[in-house]
Formats: sequence, C-alpha cells, structure tokens
Amino acid sequence: MNTISSISELLKLSGSQYRVFDIGRKIDKLSKDSFTKIEANQIPYPFPSQGHAFIALAFWQKQNTSPYLWFVKIPLDERGLLNLAARDHFIAIIIEALGAELSTVPNEQQEALLKSNPYHFTPPQYKLAYMNSLISLETKNNSSQYFSGALSYLSGEKSWQDYHSVGVQGLNDFVVRLSAKEIQKIIVNALTELPSPVLKPLCSALENVKLSVDIIDRLIAEFKQRESATDEDSSAELSFLLRSLSSSCEHPHVVVFINTLIKQASPAQGMSEEIAIVIAGRCWQVFTSESQIMSFLELLVTQHDIAVFQAIFKDLVAIPTLRPLIFQCMRAPNRSDELSKAIGMLFQR
Repeated sequence: MNTISSISELLKLSGSQYRVFDIGRKIDKLSKDSFTKIEANQIPYPFPSQGHAFIALAFWQKQNTSPYLWFVKIPLDERGLLNLAARDHFIAIIIEALGAELSTVPNEQQEALLKSNPYHFTPPQYKLAYMNSLISLETKNNSSQYFSGALSYLSGEKSWQDYHSVGVQGLNDFVVRLSAKEIQKIIVNALTELPSPVLKPLCSALENVKLSVDIIDRLIAEFKQRESATDEDSSAELSFLLRSLSSSCEHPHVVVFINTLIKQASPAQGMSEEIAIVIAGRCWQVFTSESQIMSFLELLVTQHDIAVFQAIFKDLVAIPTLRPLIFQCMRAPNRSDELSKAIGMLFQR
C-alpha cells in the first residue's frame, strides 16, 4: 500500500467501481482519463474555485451498488495544477485509517482519523441532494421517496401553492431525469407557475444539466419577465434563473442572452453584484473572446467598487481556459483608464 501514488490507483486497488465529479462551482463529471492527467499534473484542474479543487468521489463494490461518497478539497498552485504533496497526504490519511478496505464501515478509531482529515469538506445541502440523485441514477438504484411527490406537483396535479410537501431531494431526482422528453415538457409547462420556494431549489439543480432549447428559452423568458418586476421576490429569483443556465451557457441562445445582459447594463440601472458574480462563477464558459471579457471587466470597473472587481477578476483569471484571454485584456491598448488603474491595483502590495 505504501507505493500508491494517486487517488485513482487507490480506488482501483480497492476493487471499487468509481466516478469522479467536480463539485466546486457546479457539478461536472470528470472523466477517469482527465482525472488521471490532473493527478499527474499533465493538465491544470479545469474548474478551480477559491484556489482549490473541490472533488466528489463516488465508489462502490461490484457486488454492492450502495455507493460511498467522499468530498475532497485539494489546493492548487498558481497555474491551476494539483498540489501533489497535499494529495499524497490525503492518500496517507486514508490508508492509515482504512488500508485497502475502502468500502468497510469504519470503527470508532478509523472514524476519528477520517474526521480529522484536513482535506474533507461538507458541500452545501443543495449540492449534496443533487449528488445523491445523480449517483442513485448512475448506479441504477431507486429514486428517493420524494420523487413521486415532486413529479405530481410539477405535473400540475396540485395547486401551485400546495408546495410544502415537495422535497428538495425529489426535485433533484426529477432534474437528473431531464433527458426524458416527457420530463422536459413538464418543466417547460411548470416554470411560469412555480412559487419562489420551489423555483429556487429547482434552478439550483438545473445548473448542473445541459438543457433542451425549449427549457432554455422558457428560463430566459422568465428572467426577462421578472427583471421588469419591482417586487423583492422577483429580484431575488433572477440570480437563480441565471444559475439554471450554467451548464448550457455555450448554447447560442444563452450566449446572446448573457452578452445582451452585459451590453445593456446601463450606468443608471446597472448590473447587480449578484448577477455579476453568477456570470463569473457559474457561466464563465460563455466567454470565448477577448472582446466579451473586456466588456464584462469594463462593466465591473464602472459599476462596482474595487473589492468586487478584484474578487471577480482573480476568480476568472484562475480558470485555465480564460487565463490567456484575460492576459490579452490586460495588454489591450483600447482598455479604459479606469480598467488599467483597477488592474494596476491588483499588483500593488
């Protein structure tokens, strides 16, 4: 066991079937090949968040499809590469606690060792709910007891205000099945009717799924309708509706929508800090050109204080696919004086 050099190798030697997911910004599956390259420092971690890789490891034995879930937070260097010393320390802790028997129920001493693991983290409940639904589907286990209630409610079989018995886990069970045409139709029909306590957790689940064009268009229409409303509930829902498009932000309709949001954010009305953070933190894949990012950075520097600009800039520049484009913006001769000053302040001690 002392020769184990990667998490992938540890899982394979335990005889486990396993899946790897990024769970930092949203939930994205990492292929085994990509994860092997990440662990070998052949490629940077594709979805860094707060200088770390937030990883969910699901594994199970062939004869037992009840999965175990580990949530691992490993620091990255300035290039986005995995800190291998931290990774190796994590492996050493696991081996000390469990040896090769990863799928055994730990005793009290082993449990204490695992809980003292500095690389363990607890994800927010909404992410944990989605992971539970996704793993149950992938391992062909039954959905939760809340699925039928969510299906019945979203199908319009009850009053839209009769939502108190609808479980968040049931909404996630519903969303992981969105590849089914019938489920897509139900979502499209329900979106205009949903009260905020259902819409928000539903959008949190939708952010992890590539959506059909019908759902995308309905979500964008809902955003525009609530954007024009003046009540606080509608305003609070906007960031959730935008988040729901996260995994679909390379779709042409979403690209046009977000580009328009940025271009039409007038100085008088502006773009809220919450919306700007969602664009950077969840919808970064919409940025494919220097001009797009330049427009966004110029908007930030003119409409928000320097602390907001610096936080979002540092977040974006840490993403491997965006770093070259942001470096181009830093050197662009057409950047405004305000943007030049704001970037310069990043390098002041």
